Amino acid sequence: MTEHVPAPHLTDPTVLLTLTGPDRPGVSTALFECLASFDLEVVDVEQLVVRGRLVLSVLVTRPTDDAALESAVRELGADLALEVETEKGVGDNRPRRVGRANVTVLGHPLEPTAMAAMTQRIAAAGGNIDRILRLARYPVTALRLEISGAEPEDLQALLLEAAIDHGIDVAVEERGILRHAQRLVVMDVDSTLIQGEVIEMLAEHAGIREAMEKATAEAMRGEMDFETSIRQRVQMLAGLDASLLDGVRREIQFTPGARTMIRTLKRLGYRFALVSGGFRPIIQPLADELGIDYVAANELEIQDGKLTGQLLGPILDRAGKAEALRQFAHDAGIPLRNTVAIGDGANDLDMLAAAGLGVAFNAKPLVRDAAKTSVNVPYLDSIVYLLGITREEVEAADAAD
Repeated sequence: MTEHVPAPHLTDPTVLLTLTGPDRPGVSTALFECLASFDLEVVDVEQLVVRGRLVLSVLVTRPTDDAALESAVRELGADLALEVETEKGVGDNRPRRVGRANVTVLGHPLEPTAMAAMTQRIAAAGGNIDRILRLARYPVTALRLEISGAEPEDLQALLLEAAIDHGIDVAVEERGILRHAQRLVVMDVDSTLIQGEVIEMLAEHAGIREAMEKATAEAMRGEMDFETSIRQRVQMLAGLDASLLDGVRREIQFTPGARTMIRTLKRLGYRFALVSGGFRPIIQPLADELGIDYVAANELEIQDGKLTGQLLGPILDRAGKAEALRQFAHDAGIPLRNTVAIGDGANDLDMLAAAGLGVAFNAKPLVRDAAKTSVNVPYLDSIVYLLGITREEVEAADAAD
């Protein structure tokens, strides 16, 4: 059993020292060397550099001669052309408040009015912004706001409304130790992992693309239940030569950023699954190419080298996708709260709701409005920003390989 040790400095007198001005090498070293001549302890440190401007704050226990401390730090600041502020208080710079969340904001572009709306609503929810960090500057601007004092559920509702009004994307996640755990990422395929719909590509070879696009759009908008829709659409392909499956597979183009997202997250030990209402002869080779761990998809019936227009076995519909997510999470030994689901259609809604983080990716309005998180930029690697990974970290990992 771990022995309980009282937290230090909660009632000790403290001094907060803040240096601001042009950044240069050795500022923090010079400050700590200055502090070393006093009988004190370092309690907290925060440092930020923006475009060459430094903000360095150090919280220390108050020494016997705090006037001498202030004089020494101000002299150091003058030597380094830095402004110095001091603040005397008690305790560890105020204890952290309950209710902790990470808010990720994506904009293309990200305008000041949008950020004003975000920060106003955070305040309205009782939240305090402890830190803001840029995750990416291109191809989208991504910022992470670390919030205390507001419950994630309350923030989610308030910020989603503002995001829709200002044409940006926002994701809210509870901050805790589980955010560092391994995750399972479950993706839809058509119009998510890949560009376009496979069944429409097959229909083009059959000369019925226009009719197929109409039927697919109805299904994705939720105007017809998925099983009825997919059976009707597959019947339209009856008689098509099965060899066309290989040709269509070669025509497939991945969504921009798909390979980057998968490569980056697999480096961190994440597992991946494809859960699709599409067809295994197309999807399984894609999964093999990308190193995907699990696949669930529908099976086409083929006789004498031709598509019969029928499907084999149970249909992987809206409920089936959510069940596949649960099963794959169980197989991987990953809690549901550590799963990420990504999809765009009405048949993805149950899966998005079941996952710890459900992301509507360039989704139909019905799906976007129902999902807790949506991403409306055409780059699948934007998902990594929602998980707190920066663009610089992605590029550094690629360069190291």
